[in-house]
Amino acid sequence: MDRLNERAFENAIEAKLLDSGYERDDPADFERALALQPKHIVDFIRATQPDEWKRLESIHGSAVRERVVTHVAQQLDKRGTLDVLRNGLADRGVHYRLAFFRPASGRNPEAIRRYAANRLSVMRQVHFCLDDERSIDIVLFVNGIPVATAELKNAFTGQTTVNAIRQYLQDRIPTVRTPLIQPRRRALVHFAVDTDEVFMTTRLAGADTYFLPFNRGDHEGRGNPENPGGYRTEYLWDEVWQRDNWLDILHRFIQIEHHEETDNKSGRRRRSERIIFPRYHQW
Repeated sequence: MDRLNERAFENAIEAKLLDSGYERDDPADFERALALQPKHIVDFIRATQPDEWKRLESIHGSAVRERVVTHVAQQLDKRGTLDVLRNGLADRGVHYRLAFFRPASGRNPEAIRRYAANRLSVMRQVHFCLDDERSIDIVLFVNGIPVATAELKNAFTGQTTVNAIRQYLQDRIPTVRTPLIQPRRRALVHFAVDTDEVFMTTRLAGADTYFLPFNRGDHEGRGNPENPGGYRTEYLWDEVWQRDNWLDILHRFIQIEHHEETDNKSGRRRRSERIIFPRYHQW
């Protein structure tokens, strides 16, 4: 493998994810305005909850696919990705889920089948803005819902996480025209990754964005230990993004922290939320 090429780095990550059960997504199938993969959403509901899908068909008729996807997008905007994935949603009395997490025991065959039916996928060079063709290197999806983005840099080419972080700060600013990266509503975490180190943030806010290290540590120091067989950062896609581990992190380890503060000018109380993503050793 040509390790001195950024595309080779991206190829290696994708190949490992595909080997571990992910699917490769075509960027042409990405619904940019909704920041969703409609086909995966519909296919997942139909495969795991056929009775609920029939009821939705009886309500919406021939427009069922479009209505369901639009409803999912509205609920994500209102409640946030984490809440929708963990608790499902309801449409005119029809309750359905967009993910099934690992059952506590193996005694329920239907629960095991539904868990196995989760569709994890990876998409490369995803155009995230409605006004131009800027793209993010990698986006991870669960059943058509984006949960993470990653900007990749190959240290062998002189590009590092410093460049990836700068790219997020300067060129990945959330607005209504960039729904994929709006905090809480779509992708939950953003990774800056090179061949040696990983950093992450759960909230993009331009120059106010704060990235935290997501490294294993190297002999009680910063960074990551050498990996004679590959990149120092392979633990990210081999362990953290591994199918069962990644679903478990989404299910149990990401937290929402609620804040209430008083506006100094108006005196009004304001509520805010912050996503807490576990550091590597916390996970």
